[in-house]
Amino acid sequence: MDTITHTLFGVGIYQSVNKEKMNKKQKYALLITSIGASQIPDIDVISQLWDTTGQYQMWHRGITHSIFLAPLWALFFYIINRLVFKTKGIQSYFIALLAVFIHNTSDVFNAWGTGYLEPFSSVRLTFGTVPIVDLVIWFIFLLTFIGSKLYPKVKTHVLFRIGWVLIVLHIAIQSIQGSILYKNYKTDYQDLALSASFVPWHFTVLAKMTIQLILLMIRF
Repeated sequence: MDTITHTLFGVGIYQSVNKEKMNKKQKYALLITSIGASQIPDIDVISQLWDTTGQYQMWHRGITHSIFLAPLWALFFYIINRLVFKTKGIQSYFIALLAVFIHNTSDVFNAWGTGYLEPFSSVRLTFGTVPIVDLVIWFIFLLTFIGSKLYPKVKTHVLFRIGWVLIVLHIAIQSIQGSILYKNYKTDYQDLALSASFVPWHFTVLAKMTIQLILLMIRF
């Protein structure tokens, strides 16, 4: 996913937590943890600083996006919470763990491969059922934010949790549609790759037949 979407994921996690018993410092620590952990796997972008051969795109979404590294990223933010913000309890660890998990897993649904199982597997996982910039996810977060302003009597964290349910439902529907398309064309071609369009329920299918590469634009 793009940086904006990952930031929205972080804000969405922050807003989904009931903060009624938190003081200002605890809320600030939660915000930093939610957004920071939602972005930390993309720290591999610094490889651009020394990349002189155009290998950055191959390094991106590698080991930093491994699901096995998620506990270490979470521990990093837990330590920051304890040392910098002096917060107690283990909530910050699980919030960071959730944020990293959402980042890494959501990237798997894009067309660009993700080293989800590194270092135990070099395979780049990709489903291609959700676009890198998913306007539906943006729209759901926007509606949730507007709803929290229009209906102040409804607790904000409840509305954002509903928003998360809608996002999961959206990704599930897209993935089911993509899976059906993939199965329909898999038997006819040697190699097949799926890429979701920015327009919901639209997909591009890259198909290979021996020496021919066929591009299929498909609307579900």
